[in-house]
Amino acid sequence: WVHGQHFFSTKIANNNPPLKITQQKRERPEGYRYCPEEYIQKLEINCYAQNTARVYMACFEAFINHFKERELLAIDEKDIRDYLQLLVRKNRSESYLNQMVNAIKFYYEVVLQMPNRFYSIDRPRKSTALPKVISKEEVKAIISHAANIKHKCIISLLYSAGLRRNELLNLKLTDIDSKRMIILVRQGKGKKDRQSILSPAVLADLRSYFKEWKPKTFLFESPTGGQYGSSSVLKIIKTAAEKANIKKLVPPHMLRHSFATHLLEDGVDLRYIQVLLGHSSPKTTEIYTHVATTSIGAITSPIDTL
Repeated sequence: WVHGQHFFSTKIANNNPPLKITQQKRERPEGYRYCPEEYIQKLEINCYAQNTARVYMACFEAFINHFKERELLAIDEKDIRDYLQLLVRKNRSESYLNQMVNAIKFYYEVVLQMPNRFYSIDRPRKSTALPKVISKEEVKAIISHAANIKHKCIISLLYSAGLRRNELLNLKLTDIDSKRMIILVRQGKGKKDRQSILSPAVLADLRSYFKEWKPKTFLFESPTGGQYGSSSVLKIIKTAAEKANIKKLVPPHMLRHSFATHLLEDGVDLRYIQVLLGHSSPKTTEIYTHVATTSIGAITSPIDTL
């Protein structure tokens, strides 16, 4: 292979400060191969998100430990296809298979800078799953069954602004602009900044919450200080949903899906919803047209004309 870096223009460097990516070396069997240090360093230099980095590292460790006795440069495309076939037979999800391919390609093509060595590897066929949503009445019931004002604000913000869980946890006090009634979402998915709407009702609750809990830096902080826990948000919504007697599982992202769907049902233009959600492509936002009941409800079933 030929290193062509000096013959082609390079990408614009990411100016965001790199986050320290650490590897937790738990107890492993003798001879276990950990993720190479240069792999972790490259993830850090390229400013990969912590969660993405952890997934890549876990996948790549699983891969290299399958080929314990092999040098990494000696592994060819057939070996990788056989390994992916083994994962399919173990009923691994298509999402996991795609993550595994990405993790493997990252090592050979980014860390070692080899030219697209494994682009001919087949990926699993992509299935299209409709987003799961709940009704406005169910959202209202969940919010009303929140244990306290802090929990109420967390649930309300996820729904009212269409935030992802990590975006909510990264919010700082200065990101709430009560003058312009907007929320500044910094470095969301894809490291993009965007603005979302701030509801007057949610703002009133936030002011009550601030007086009672007095957060210092982040909008929501743990009892010991610092960012609020990701698992705590999940538990808050689960508990409130159970109290509201909602039988279905309601993860935090379902509130974001419901936000987009309800806006669409209320007649908001799809382009505005795309901006609020931070989607790069309108095709990503268009999936909500398949679950919005406004247009579907206007259709008469043929059985009603019999």
